Amino acid sequence: MSLSPLPLPRRQFASDNYSGICPEAWEALCQANQGHAPGYGDDAWTARAADLLRELFEIDCEVFFTFNGTAANSLALATLCQSYHSIVCHEMAHVETDECGAPEFFSNGTKVLTVGGAEGRIDPAQVSRAVLKRSDIHFPKPRVLSVTQATELGTVYAVEELRNLSEAARRHDLKIHMDGARFANAIATLGVSPKEVTWRVGVDVLCFGGTKNGMPVGEAVVFFRRDLAAEFAWRCKQAGQLASKMRFLAAPWVGLLQTGAWLRHASHANQMAARLTARLRQIPGIQFLSTPQVNSVFLELPPAIIEALRQHGWKFYTFIGQGGIRLMCSWDTTADDVDALADDLTRLLSPAPA
Repeated sequence: MSLSPLPLPRRQFASDNYSGICPEAWEALCQANQGHAPGYGDDAWTARAADLLRELFEIDCEVFFTFNGTAANSLALATLCQSYHSIVCHEMAHVETDECGAPEFFSNGTKVLTVGGAEGRIDPAQVSRAVLKRSDIHFPKPRVLSVTQATELGTVYAVEELRNLSEAARRHDLKIHMDGARFANAIATLGVSPKEVTWRVGVDVLCFGGTKNGMPVGEAVVFFRRDLAAEFAWRCKQAGQLASKMRFLAAPWVGLLQTGAWLRHASHANQMAARLTARLRQIPGIQFLSTPQVNSVFLELPPAIIEALRQHGWKFYTFIGQGGIRLMCSWDTTADDVDALADDLTRLLSPAPA
């Protein structure tokens, strides 16, 4: 008995989580669905995905797969910290604003300390101020610097900026965690090899996002220092992140990495955001909240225009303060999608005829 098809919804700009599964991930899933395979990660697909990540980063790293980014970030940070430690991150970092306290929960109370910096990037001087603010036994001891690449405002850290952060971190004996939910988009913008913005600049562990880049579910936790990964498998099991049919988390990685689709799809999403930016710059009355560098565009619009856009059927987030909206392009966003949104905004912001 076949399923009745549901109505096909329009593509939206609220989140790259809205997009479906890319063809390469889908094909790998179909192949992994043939016959039986050992459970809990003892299968050929999981081994192949881990090896492909080692090839990508050009280092013998330790790799784990989790269901989502909250688990990846929180468990990685919990591994780097004790409960009496603290994590330094940008005030807009996902681990501070959007993880529902998961880093604190899984670390049994590690405190998050926030710092500032322009356009979502951490200011190295503020890292030092946060660490040196107090050193007495009554204050949680800073242990980790968490960096988001690309940032929550759609910008990226250049190699030299990461080196400066790494220097500040090492000076204060901080380990470095990288939230890479949109790491592929950052690499597409920077045009460098993944190693140049990870272990070569001192990153200890990367949470590499797959879901936002065309996978159905799943993130990779990549430990560039294997000693830091000791017993991480037990932490994953305890947190409900050890998939019994792990091959279905790992296979999409094989599809994306083996074909180069991980970078191709990220580049396309970035290009669509660049097209959207170019169209929006032609519309009087639009103010950008940050410099678009990856697949997201942050704008400030009058509340009436925001409501009108929603009345036109567009979905987007408004969590960036009064009047701020985020428009996110995905691996499957088309030029027609971009132009349709830009056309609606142009009409809404055009002055009424006298």
